[in-house]
Amino acid sequence: MNHTKEQQRLQEVHPGPVSPWRKWGPYVSERSWATVREDYSADGNAWAYFPHDHARSRAYRWSEDGLAAICDRFQVLCFGLALWNERDPILKERLFGLTPTEGNHGEDVKEYYHYVDSTPTHSYLKWNYKYPQGAFPYQQLIDENQRRGPTDPEFELLDTGAFHEDRYF
Repeated sequence: MNHTKEQQRLQEVHPGPVSPWRKWGPYVSERSWATVREDYSADGNAWAYFPHDHARSRAYRWSEDGLAAICDRFQVLCFGLALWNERDPILKERLFGLTPTEGNHGEDVKEYYHYVDSTPTHSYLKWNYKYPQGAFPYQQLIDENQRRGPTDPEFELLDTGAFHEDRYF
């Protein structure tokens, strides 16, 4: 029977318990801030205890997050993208979103990204992310969504004008 190169890689026999092709993959969350597993608050309010604004300066205890990130199967070693458009005050290392108290419809990621393709061994991965060339409107997204009521539409990244004239990377 003819096997593709990808099928051959998956069927390779190795002396260890796990084939090297099965040790790595895109198993990293885009967002670990404000999750229950990282909540050590007295009142159990993970959203208030660990917001997006804290994520860049606090270590996670139980997981990691990143943009288009890959890791070993135990998440001991992780690799992810860090982007900067020369206008933001912080590096873009994880997805930005609203907590239930910040959004008019609850938790909501305010980014545009797509997983485009992957082989079963993850030897090839393709990911698409739209990053504005101007400053990312973090506060504008929070303020406008808090202002809106539950019957109003959500205020999205496109609504901010961040992609006006197709100005994104």
